[in-house]
Amino acid sequence: MDEKQFLAEYDKRQYDSPLVTVDAVMFTYHEECLKVLLVGRSNHPDQGKWGLPGGFVDLERDSTLEDTVRRKLKEKTGIEPPYLEQLQSIGNAKRDKRGWSVTIAYTALMAYQSCEAHIATVTDAQWLALDVVSQMDLAFDHQAIIGLARERMRQKALYSIVPAYALPEAFTLPELQHLHEVLIGKSLQKKSFRRRIEQAELLIDTGEKRSEGGRPAALYRMKQASGAYTFVRNLED
Repeated sequence: MDEKQFLAEYDKRQYDSPLVTVDAVMFTYHEECLKVLLVGRSNHPDQGKWGLPGGFVDLERDSTLEDTVRRKLKEKTGIEPPYLEQLQSIGNAKRDKRGWSVTIAYTALMAYQSCEAHIATVTDAQWLALDVVSQMDLAFDHQAIIGLARERMRQKALYSIVPAYALPEAFTLPELQHLHEVLIGKSLQKKSFRRRIEQAELLIDTGEKRSEGGRPAALYRMKQASGAYTFVRNLED
């Protein structure tokens, strides 16, 4: 039997397969705090609980796992996230009441303003402050997945400006610094933070300003390759 014949006669239904899904931990920065996107479950199991956006791979529509997670996030937010990274694969016989399951978890970042209008029309999707979410009884093992994603973002905040993807396209340096402080969990020296960002030449001055209670602050946007840059020393140093 050659390979062509083998494949023609192969029946994948002869073998047990785990359930395979994707789940996305989507973060944004709004009202000076970190928020995560949750969706309400309308079906069993865990009907009525909040959980992460995600779902099963569509064999007809999705060529890759990333296709699946982008499709699911676009359904809830109306747009595709500017930042998406695979976080971890988690599989066992207990995480889903339907049976042995594997989920491929992703972290994603999006500006609140970019999807605010769309989410307002989606009854089962809501941005919730991470501190609030940590006290909730979420579906499946989603609380643990959020914890993993939160730690990944903390590490990103120490060595890069990836968190800026959670800000509007144009943002101020105080906004960027505060987001990093929220993620890292401690205050950063203003002069040191500004100097490190400016020396790395990661931002473009838009030439516009926004008033933030005091004198107007300059508005910046990320350069195209800035998300891939990593600092030699972390921003705490």
